[in-house]
Formats: sequence, C-alpha cells, structure tokens
Amino acid sequence: MTITHHAKDETLMHYAAGTLAAGPAIVVEAHLASCLVCRTRVGEYEALGGALLETAESTPLSATALNDVLAMLDEEEGVSPVATAPLVPVEIEGVPLPEALRGCDVGHWRWIGPGMKMSRVGVPQDPDANLILLKVAPGRALPDHGHVGTELTYIVSGSFSDRFGTFRPGDLAEMDEEAEHQPVVDKDGYCICLAAMEGKMRFKNVIGRMLQPLFGI
Repeated sequence: MTITHHAKDETLMHYAAGTLAAGPAIVVEAHLASCLVCRTRVGEYEALGGALLETAESTPLSATALNDVLAMLDEEEGVSPVATAPLVPVEIEGVPLPEALRGCDVGHWRWIGPGMKMSRVGVPQDPDANLILLKVAPGRALPDHGHVGTELTYIVSGSFSDRFGTFRPGDLAEMDEEAEHQPVVDKDGYCICLAAMEGKMRFKNVIGRMLQPLFGI
C-alpha cells in the first residue's frame, strides 16, 4: 500500500498529546495503521512530550501517596483475571473496516442519494462525535461543497479524485474551512471512506442543499 496523502503536523501533534477529539482521533488512528511515515512522526512528538515532562518542575507528593499506591496494588492482586473472547472482525455487511472502529457502534448503510449510502458511527467516549462511513458508487460525484470546521477522511477502499489529487486506500484527506472540492469516485469500484467532521458540510449548489437533510451533516 502506497500512501501519498498524510495528516498535517498539527493534527499529529494533537493526536500524540491526546488532545484530538474522539472522532478525528479514530480517523487518524486508522490512517496510522497504514502509514509508517505518520507513525514515525507521532513517535517523535510523543518523545518530545516526554522530554518536556522530564524538564518540568516536579509536584510534591502527598504524605499518603505511597500508602495509597500500595493499597491499590493489594486490591488488584485480589481480582481474578478475566477471560478474553477471540476478537470478531470489524466490518459492515461483510466489508472489513479499520481496527480503529473496534468498540464503536457501526450502523447499517442507509440511502442518502443516487449511488450514495451512509452509516453513522457511534463513539462511546463521545456521543456527540460526528463520525460517518460513506459508500459511493463508481463514477459518482459528490455535491460540490466546503466545510464548517475541519474534515478528516480516511479511504478504506476504492478511490476518489478531486482538485487536491487522487486518494487511495490508506490515504488521509484533511480539509479545513478554506477548502472546497467535489470528490468524484474512480470508475473501478465503490469507494468507502471514514470521515470525521467538526461541523456541517457547506454545499454550493441547490441539489447539495436539498440532499443535506438526508446527509444529516
């Protein structure tokens, strides 16, 4: 798998620091599983954060800190190990999905327009996260649109092209409020994407605005 589109440095720094919102963090995690370049950069940012912590002023421990830790260890020793069941593949109607979605509530596909289906993904740690799966037919163009806030899109399978290039499996498309585009799915098969959005899509034409209630985004 050749990755040609990566996450921005600022996004990776937030991910490494644990300050990226839950929805975008899941999309970035899916990309990291495929991208050695971005995994390496995240490792560098984590190492930098660790170095900064080492130089930070230490906070004195409370007088009972040691006893508190020992008590916690005693409690853990009395807990019986829990047997773990084999992991079930993460998928939607037989289509494999990124491991980053494990634990999320992946809904069924629902029709949102000609040649387009969407599945809303529930994120347990953030019920308000705007995370979706999008399935678009070969040769189909999405409505021309911009974004209110940032949109992160990971390509699960298939490919699409827009004015920023061609995005294939493993690639990450990161769009901000200034970006406007009209993705067109390549003709060799369906394209499935995982997308996290901070706000609503901003459609440029009447058809797009008519479809927006169906998108719900």
